[in-house]
Order: sequence, then C-alpha cells, then structure tokens
Amino acid sequence: MAIMQAKPSIADIKASVDAALESLQTTLRELNREIWSNPETAYEEYKAHDAICDFLEAQGFTVTRHAYGLDTSFEAISGSGGRLINFNAEYDALPGIGHACGHNLITTSSVAAFLALSALLKQYGIPGRTQLLGTPAEENGGGKAKLIDAGAYKGVDISLMAHAGPQKLFPGVDATGVGGVLMNARKQIHCEFTGKSAHAGGNPWEGVNALDALVTSYNNVAVLRQQLQPDERVHCAFLDTPKVANVIPAYTKAYWQVRSPTLKGLNRLMAKVRNCIEAGALATGCEVKLVEDELYTDIKLNDTLCERYQTHMGSYDRNVLKSHEKVLTGSSDIGNVSYIMPTLHTMFGIPGPDGSFPHHPSFAAAAGTDDAHVEAVVVGKSLAMIGWEMITDEALFKQAKSQWENCIQE
Repeated sequence: MAIMQAKPSIADIKASVDAALESLQTTLRELNREIWSNPETAYEEYKAHDAICDFLEAQGFTVTRHAYGLDTSFEAISGSGGRLINFNAEYDALPGIGHACGHNLITTSSVAAFLALSALLKQYGIPGRTQLLGTPAEENGGGKAKLIDAGAYKGVDISLMAHAGPQKLFPGVDATGVGGVLMNARKQIHCEFTGKSAHAGGNPWEGVNALDALVTSYNNVAVLRQQLQPDERVHCAFLDTPKVANVIPAYTKAYWQVRSPTLKGLNRLMAKVRNCIEAGALATGCEVKLVEDELYTDIKLNDTLCERYQTHMGSYDRNVLKSHEKVLTGSSDIGNVSYIMPTLHTMFGIPGPDGSFPHHPSFAAAAGTDDAHVEAVVVGKSLAMIGWEMITDEALFKQAKSQWENCIQE
C-alpha cells in the first residue's frame, strides 16, 4: 500500500525519474530497435503493436490490445484518482524509406515517460493517472482523429508527446530542440474523373478524355500556386491513369493534400483547390466526384507546457527553445488533440549528417542510432516531470488550462 509523503521537490522528482528508468535502459533500447528494424505503414503496425504491448506486460502493466476499434492501437493506464495525463506513442513508418520520420523515437520517449510517471505516482502515493495510448497511422490515416471519435481521449486532462528532428531545426538558431512548434492544418481531396472511351486514332471526337480533365486540374492548381501564402502547400498524387495510348481514357483518379497554417486559411484554400479540380472537369466535359477526408488541424501551442519542457530539458543540459514563430509546413494529427485539451508536441534534435531531415532516408538511419535513443529517453524523462507537475501543481495546471481555453477562442 502506498504511503502519502510530503510533497517532494522537483530535484527529488528528477532523481526518482532517473532511478526509475535506469534498470530499463537495455530493454527500452531493444524495444526501440525492434520497431526501427521492422518498419510498418499506416494501420499495418502489427509487429510494433505486439512488441510494445509485450514490453508493457512484462513490466506488470495491464494493456488493452487493439483498443478503440483499431487493430494496431493499444492503451495502458496506471494510477488512480486525480488528473489523467496522456502520452501518445506513434510507430508507423513511411513506404519505402522506413522510419524516416523517427516514430520509433516517439514511442521510446512516450514509453519512457509513461514508465517514469507511473513509478512516481506509486512511489509518492499521489492521486493521479497516466495513459499510454498507441496512436497508429499518423503519416496517412489520421489515427488520432479516429481515436478522438472513439473516445480514447475522454477524461484526459493533458496530452504530451515529442517528435525527433534534425539538431539544426531552424537555420541560424542555436538550439537542439523546441518546446512548441507551429504546424500546418491539412486536409485531403480525393477526385475521380469519368469521361467516355473512344479509339484515339479512329474516332477520338467521340471520346471524353478523363486524362485531360486530370491534367487540366493539375495545371489549374499550378497556376494557383503563385497566389498561395508562403507557408501554404498543395501536393498531388496520380493514382489511376491510362496504361495504353491508343484509347481515349474514360477514368482517372488522384488525391490532393492541401495545407495552411490555420484552420480558417485551410478552408479558404480548399475552396480554391476544389474550383481548380471542378474546372478541369468542366473544361473537358467529364464528370468529377470529390471526397474530402483526413482533417489534421493546426497545433494550438500551450505556453505553460512549452516553458516547463524547456526548463526540464535544461536540467539535462539540453539547449531548447520554448517555442518558435516559424511554421513547420508539415502536419500532424496531434493538432486535432490540441483542439480538445492542452497539448504539448515538442521537437527534439538527434545527431545526423548535414541536410538530414524527416522523410529522407538519411534521417531513417539517424533515427536508429544509440545517440538518438539517448535523446529520446531524456525527452521522456522531461515529459514525465511535466506530467507530474500537471497532476500535483494546481496553479500550474489551471494556468495551462486557461491558456488553452483562450487559444481555442482565437
């Protein structure tokens, strides 16, 4: 039975966090290596799911596998009463280039944080709970959005996670990480053009060319690009195109990703891109079917959580910015979480060759190194200490909650 003790100092908490993870260094490294060595894409992360669940069960935790209706999600909760602190574990990889976004390190830092905070709550007998949530399909698939809809975040007070990046994240800035970083909102448009087949040499005038519709829509967006805001992005993949040249194609298919720094900006840009696609259909006489999905919102930064991260990383001799005004023009479904509760999504630097950046093969290699693992564990320790403060410091929690409420109203 846990015995209530006098509230420990933050130095005591740091010492307890270090002690809690010391004996798990080897097994944590093995878990990290297992995920990195077996990259799996969105909703196919079966090996990662099983490896993490096996690891947690070996540490004595009760784990819900295949949680919330997703085959590769899981949930572990420890503690009782008090506030609930969530740590998100991502583990999906990229097609063809493995863990080039370093999600094995996200899992490592979140698992370390969960283990450390669980140990703190047990050691000091403090009311409070912590949740480790397996969040598949961040790259493509919107796992967190589906988990929100399924109720996985119901009752959570604070959500915490960290993402690896290059040590020189911002040119000219002397820091190896940042507590809060702005990211674009993003949504997808799937389009299918339907025309009419005809012999391309014999009677092409009888055809309605679905390839022309697709190419015209693509060129329309290319013309639009000169009017995009500096941090806005639009990209496209052709999914179904003709395989022969002597038939007027009756069907083509593509999908678009549209990004803007704010949700309002995204909605405006989406309308323009829709017009470009529909104009391609109109100009060629084709019909077009549009389906929009996978909304990733922008991330609502929380100044209190960012400041506490900077402080705790500083206690491990890491030079970290509290936040940065530059928008990283990628997107993440953690933004959706930041719209329903105070959320921290940090970026931490790992050693790598010059020019290494997420979604490049060189970053996949960097994410598998011992040095990267060390950084992920340090980050996990800092996240655990933030979780502790959000459970035990009423004033600090209310400050973070108030900032979030104000931010959501903007």
